[in-house]
Amino acid sequence: MKVVDVLHMNGGIGDISYANNSLVQRKVILMTKPILEQAISDLYCSLFPEALCIADLGCSAGANTFLVVSDLVKIIEKERKKHNLQSPEFYFHFNDLPGNDFNTIFQSLGEFQEDLTKQVGEGFGPCFFSGVAGSFYTRLFPSKSLHFVHSSYSLMWLSQVPDLTEKNKGNIYMANTSPPSVIKAYYEQYEKDFSKFLKYRSEELMKGGKMVLTFLGRESEDPSSKECCYIWELLSMALNELVVEGLIEEEKVDSFNIPQYTPSSEEVKYVVEKEGSFTINRLESTRVHWNASNNESNGAYNVSRCMRAVAEPLLVSQFSPKLMDLVFQKYEEILSDSMAKEKTEFINVTVSLTKINSLNLEQVQ
Repeated sequence: MKVVDVLHMNGGIGDISYANNSLVQRKVILMTKPILEQAISDLYCSLFPEALCIADLGCSAGANTFLVVSDLVKIIEKERKKHNLQSPEFYFHFNDLPGNDFNTIFQSLGEFQEDLTKQVGEGFGPCFFSGVAGSFYTRLFPSKSLHFVHSSYSLMWLSQVPDLTEKNKGNIYMANTSPPSVIKAYYEQYEKDFSKFLKYRSEELMKGGKMVLTFLGRESEDPSSKECCYIWELLSMALNELVVEGLIEEEKVDSFNIPQYTPSSEEVKYVVEKEGSFTINRLESTRVHWNASNNESNGAYNVSRCMRAVAEPLLVSQFSPKLMDLVFQKYEEILSDSMAKEKTEFINVTVSLTKINSLNLEQVQ
């Protein structure tokens, strides 16, 4: 499985689309808005640029993509009016892997711009938008062309499934039954990938450029703790039930692993400081319930749909598409039982960074 070819959220605007099943991701964007607001305000007030170039990495598709754009424009407009300045030109780059549903983004663009004008008023912008298909573990933009980078709930995805020397038998992700070598391989892949990400963004950001990144993460020191891995463990249970029923080969489950790593705040800090291109301004963790809907009676249904929108393309690369309805029906039943007994929350790690001036870096060295 080449991750770059198969990792994308369910496209379109249908019942199992990411656009209609990403309420958790929306809540996280709203929860971390104060960090975003401080970072973009500090950037604007230190540079007062006539044009602002902003990249949203792992943008996916749907209302969440435009929520970030809307927030950034409103924050800048508030600041520039305080200083009695003309509104800057906005350049927004939407980035995701080639399989992303960019069509839905651009088909919604006209309506979004009309709504934004109603909210902000005339006189801002102009705004320019582009789609950039490619992995953020590679170079995506010209040198020193970006002012600001945003990414939410994307950087926990790895560039590839870690190279495992032992089978992760019965599991599709890290679990307490995974061999130590599996846990080690996952961490090493994360450190390698995140270091690459920081290196390439430092090349693309202008002097004083900033980033706000939110990971699906954890608070525990244990990478295989339930707080970050349980959601996948329950999905592996659903798959293993189909193995018992003879509908899926056991080998197919044993050879399938989710290309994701949910870091702790300490691990994020360690890699940032080790790579050396950025200074940390803020590093915080937050929590959000698995079921972000106000409708508690449909909790397991909502969580199953959310996870299907995220994971189905990966599963289809390994298992029959005809089994997906059955897989997620079983998953919903398992989720319902688990959520009735336990407190189920996602942990989010958000970091605000500023690119270190190369001259200052030389002076430090």
